[in-house]
Amino acid sequence: MPHLMPDTRPQRVLAASNFVYTVGSGLYLTAGVLYFTEAVHLPAGQVGLGLGIAGLLALVSGVAVGHLADRHGARGVHAATLVVQALATTCFVLADSFWPFVLAVCAAAAAKAAGTAARSPLIRRYGGSRPQEFRAYLRAVTNVGISLGAVLAGWVVQVGTLTAYQLMVIGNAIAFVVSAAILVLLPPVAPVPTTGGPRWIALRDRPYLLLTALDGIMAIQFKVLTVAIPLWIVGATTAPHWLISATMLTGTVIVVAFQVRASRNVRSPAAGAHAYRRAGVAFLIACALISLSAGIPAWAAATLLIAAVVIHTIGELWHSAAGFEVSFALAPQHATGQYLGVFGLGAGLADALGPGLLIALCVTWGRPGWFVAGAMFALTGWAAPPAVRWAQRRQHDPRTQLAPTEKASAA
Repeated sequence: MPHLMPDTRPQRVLAASNFVYTVGSGLYLTAGVLYFTEAVHLPAGQVGLGLGIAGLLALVSGVAVGHLADRHGARGVHAATLVVQALATTCFVLADSFWPFVLAVCAAAAAKAAGTAARSPLIRRYGGSRPQEFRAYLRAVTNVGISLGAVLAGWVVQVGTLTAYQLMVIGNAIAFVVSAAILVLLPPVAPVPTTGGPRWIALRDRPYLLLTALDGIMAIQFKVLTVAIPLWIVGATTAPHWLISATMLTGTVIVVAFQVRASRNVRSPAAGAHAYRRAGVAFLIACALISLSAGIPAWAAATLLIAAVVIHTIGELWHSAAGFEVSFALAPQHATGQYLGVFGLGAGLADALGPGLLIALCVTWGRPGWFVAGAMFALTGWAAPPAVRWAQRRQHDPRTQLAPTEKASAA
């Protein structure tokens, strides 16, 4: 990254809060499921069901809390979501059966989705003239934090005792509390007055909803590196199993090094649309290379897989940059939290449905499934430009604009 630290103090506060938060998230993402199955001894099926229920609940909370952040001040609402997430995470220690587990993970997942939506007005307010680029910087910080958390979680898994897992959970909760405390150093963002129009305007914006759906389909690609490739390496190739870690590390390093740079070249919704299209092509090529790694010598399989991961991650850079651009640029400033909460629905559905879809296509079906998945990404990318043009037409349509008095109140 050209700049290791952001330019302004509010940006540095947001980045520090995000870093501490993602270290905690890295702990949970790496070993959270193992905590419930290995330490709490819940059946894997029950854990999967509970996480699915939590994911569906999280979809609702993001939109509602994003609206609250717009109307009641984003800093306080975001800090509150972090405190709720810390309390819910602490309750993991008490979750010794299915229903307490479900209640705890539902509260944690809802608070996480709500926090993402509530943070969006802060990014727009303090992100400078190009909040999309600052969002890209935060994504690079996120990858660093999650990687550090994953290293710490590796020690927990290696030790494997109940005490070690419980220390991980408490450490996760502490990270959320510290993240909230750092956020208090941020100057408050004044609430945006209501405009007198429909309350849930984002849910009435059909072009934006279409882009949300397209981005959600494309977001299934995030599960390729974390779900599909590890299972493919183990079950369908002769590549060494340590290559799973190598592929994850390769993708992380590329994102940390190049996400900001990739986002600087995507400076308009039209550029975002073309980035979506390029990303779809990159994912198609990567999926094709992965499919070819089966049934060949280990060195050749490893070479193809690393090449596929590099190409896939380049596509990921374009996809993320496109999502940052269109989600912010096409959202009205007076409803940033609500709109970004709606845009997060796509990623939420990808989290809920993506692993099962990729396992069915790429692991169970095998080689043909990789080509189907790649074609899905490519077609989604090609659908993005007309969807963006539709959204821009609506954005500039006088019938969808605020009246002058309403504009003044929303300023």
